[in-house]
Amino acid sequence: MIPLFADNNLPRILLVKTSSLGDILHNLPVVSDIAHHYPNAQVDWVVEDNFSALPLLHPSVCNIIPVAVRRWRRKLFSTATWHEISTFCKDIASRQYDVAIDTQGLLKSAMLMRGAQGIRCGFDSHSAREPLAAFLYQRTFQIAYRQHAIERNRQLAAQALGYILDAPALFGIVSPKIDHPTWLPDCAYVVLLHATSRADKFWLEASWIELGCYLHDLNIRCILPWGSEAERIRSSRLAKVIPGAILPPLLSLNEVALLLGSARAVVGVDTGLAHLAAALGVPTIGIYTATDPALTGLYAARNTINLGGINQSPDVTSVINEMRRIASC
Repeated sequence: MIPLFADNNLPRILLVKTSSLGDILHNLPVVSDIAHHYPNAQVDWVVEDNFSALPLLHPSVCNIIPVAVRRWRRKLFSTATWHEISTFCKDIASRQYDVAIDTQGLLKSAMLMRGAQGIRCGFDSHSAREPLAAFLYQRTFQIAYRQHAIERNRQLAAQALGYILDAPALFGIVSPKIDHPTWLPDCAYVVLLHATSRADKFWLEASWIELGCYLHDLNIRCILPWGSEAERIRSSRLAKVIPGAILPPLLSLNEVALLLGSARAVVGVDTGLAHLAAALGVPTIGIYTATDPALTGLYAARNTINLGGINQSPDVTSVINEMRRIASC
């Protein structure tokens, strides 16, 4: 495979992965691969504005081009919405790229990339999540489905940019440098991520309480972050019965990254924040009850473990045993 940029000292590459949080995290190893093979590359990223802080945790991401597709859809007949869309289209068309890569594989992401300069690349119609998206790319590549999303992203970028994957996936991010919040304890703590987008992904509250009581007996505090009013109510309910548990205020994405990055361990259901913890190198246990972790679970690493699966909720004993093994608690 011949690199595309052998004579280009500053290749300019655009990545499109707009959401969700977990999907964006799964795309970070692509940036690490590009930095490895093309150290002088400029990598820009199109992403939903409420997730814009996440790609910037990677030192090789240069510019963020924010979009607000979710908000635009809700206010499609608003003049302000069409002004924002027009501004985005003019912005992306004004930037010069050698290659643009859509690792999302959706019609919306393919449309967002359509005005970009450079060769537009993506999954072919047999590989894209929405096959019609393939007709909007200039080059397409067939990538096998039955593998982890991280590997699908990496393989697409490698074929589009002309390099061979010769190293394990590397997220390449570190916790942001922000002030230590006053509510965050200086003692050992474990973050319990109980909230997720679907009810069938929940773990029983009784199981969270049993795990929390076990950690309290070890003098380890439990922290229960939240992101919506329903999640706050659930966190508050759990914090009242788990001895010493902490209910934090509503946190920004950077504050969540700081919280996770300093934890003794993280236990979470199928949610993007569990992937963030694993990407930061924190001992992390993923609890799966309705999805297949082989495809979208925590990516294999020395100190991460996936438990459960479709209709297979893990018990508390299994979680505790893995915490002892990977986090010594």
